[in-house]
Amino acid sequence: MNHLSLIIKREYLTKVRNKAFIIMTFLSPILMVAIITLVSYLSQLNNDTVNTIEVLDESGVFFNHFEDSKNLKYTLINGVSLDDAKFASEKSNNYGLLYIPKKENIDYYANAITFYSEDSPSISIMRSIENSIEEKVNTLKLQEAGIDSKLIEQLRIKVDTNLETFAGEKTSKLGSGLKLAFGGVAGYLLFMFIIIYGNMIMRSVIEEKTSRIIEVLISSVKPIKLLLGKIFGTTLAGITQFTVWVLIMLLLSSLVPIIFGIDTTATQTQQQEILLQETGSSQQIITEVFLEINNLPMTNLIIMFIFFFIGGYLLYSSFYAAIGAAVDNETDTQQFMLPILMPLILGMYVGFFTVIENPHGTVSQVFSYIPLTSPVVMLMRIPFGVPLWQQILSLVILFATFMATVWFAAKIYRVGILMYGKKASYKEIIKWLKY
Repeated sequence: MNHLSLIIKREYLTKVRNKAFIIMTFLSPILMVAIITLVSYLSQLNNDTVNTIEVLDESGVFFNHFEDSKNLKYTLINGVSLDDAKFASEKSNNYGLLYIPKKENIDYYANAITFYSEDSPSISIMRSIENSIEEKVNTLKLQEAGIDSKLIEQLRIKVDTNLETFAGEKTSKLGSGLKLAFGGVAGYLLFMFIIIYGNMIMRSVIEEKTSRIIEVLISSVKPIKLLLGKIFGTTLAGITQFTVWVLIMLLLSSLVPIIFGIDTTATQTQQQEILLQETGSSQQIITEVFLEINNLPMTNLIIMFIFFFIGGYLLYSSFYAAIGAAVDNETDTQQFMLPILMPLILGMYVGFFTVIENPHGTVSQVFSYIPLTSPVVMLMRIPFGVPLWQQILSLVILFATFMATVWFAAKIYRVGILMYGKKASYKEIIKWLKY
C-alpha cells in the first residue's frame, strides 16, 4: 500500500503542476462566466428591442383587440391597398404587416389572415397575435349565436387538481420534472467527468508507455497498484480542478452584476413569458418548486449521489486506463471508445424516456442494477422513492464490478504497456486476459 500512496501522490502532483492543467483550471471558469455574461447581455439587448407591426384591418373589428406590450407595438394603417401597405412596411423596416381582409362569414377568418415579413417571424409573437384574433373571433361567434360570451367566461370553472400522497405529503405538477432534473444533472456531471478525466488517465498511460518510463515503474510495482494509483491520483486532481472551477464561477458570478451591471439571471424570453401565462404566475411556480424540494429526500440523494458518482467514475476510468495500455497513440483509441461510452449514453436515454414515465417499472429497475448504467438510472429513480435495500444492492454490484474490472484491466495493462509498434485488436486483448 505504500507504493500505492506514492503513485497516487506522484500522479496527483504531476497533474496539478502541469502548465496546461493550471491554465485551464483558471481559464475555463472565466470563459464559462464570460459566455453566460455575453448571453445575458445579448438577451437584455433583445428584450429592449421594440418590434412594430403594422395592421391593415379591412374588417374594422380586430385592431382595437391588439394590446401593445414591452417589446411589441401595433400600428393601424387605413385607406391603402394591400400592395401599397406591403411596400411601405418593407421600406420602413418594421417587423411585419398583419393583413386582415373583410369577410362576411366569421368562420373564414380561420385561414384568411396573413402576416407578411422579411424573415420568418418569432413563434412567440405569432402565438400572441393568433391568441388575440382567436379570442375576438370566438367572442363574435358566440354573439352571432345569441350567447353572452362574458357570461360564459364567468361561468367557466378552472380545475386545478391538488396532489397528495397516501402518507399525507402534498406534491405539485412540477414534481416529476424536478425529480428528473436532479437525475439529469447528476448524469450529465458524471458523463462530463468521465469524458474529461477518463481521457486524462488514458493519455497519461499512453505518454508513459511511449517514453518507456513505464518499463522502469513496472519493475518495482505491481500493475494493479500502478493502475489504481493512476486512477485515484487523476481523480483527486479532477476533484481539485472541479472545486476551483466552482469557487471561481461563484466569485465571478457575484462580481459581474456589480462591475458590469448585467443580471446573469435576467434571461427571460417571450416564450417563457407565454409559458408563465399558461401555467400560472412565477410566484406560484416558485412556491411549487420549493414545496417539491422540501419533499425530496435530500440526505438520501446527496449521499447516494456521492457513492454512485465515485463508483461510476472509477468503473469507467479503469476502462480508459486499459485502453491507454492497449494502444500506442491517441488515434488508435477511437475503435475502443464507442463501446465504452454507449452504455453510459444508453443510461441517459433510459433515464429520460423510461424513468419519468414509470420509475418502478421492469425496464427502470433492471437498468438501475446493471453497473454500466446504474450510476445514471438509479440516481434518476431515487427521487421517486426507491427502497434503501435496492439502492445498497445496486451500489454493491457497482463497486464489485469495479473491482472485477480493475482486475481484468490490470491484466490488459500488464501486457499492453510493454507492447510497442502493433495495433491491438479485440482478439489480441482477449488473449492478454488469458496470460
